[in-house]
Amino acid sequence: MRLKLAEFKALYKAWKTGVPPLDHFLLSFLVWVEEKLIDNRVRVEVDEAIKTWEMLHNDDIVSPVYTEKPGDNALSFSEMGLTAPWYDDTYDEK
Repeated sequence: MRLKLAEFKALYKAWKTGVPPLDHFLLSFLVWVEEKLIDNRVRVEVDEAIKTWEMLHNDDIVSPVYTEKPGDNALSFSEMGLTAPWYDDTYDEK
């Protein structure tokens, strides 16, 4: 078991008693608290980053439009089309 943060290392050095069982218990407790603190900090940072990303990329999701034209007679095929609302047909040749 090792402490990662300098604050917790300083606490362990200040609270160390010199009695091995108590020192081991103290170290175990500080490692447990440190892990909980680090997990909480990471969770908060990730949640904030996700919220920021969602605010910057708040695009409305629009479904494409499906169309179908029946054929001229019984032997011809129907014409089906799929058009996305964001599609710009300005440069298409007709």
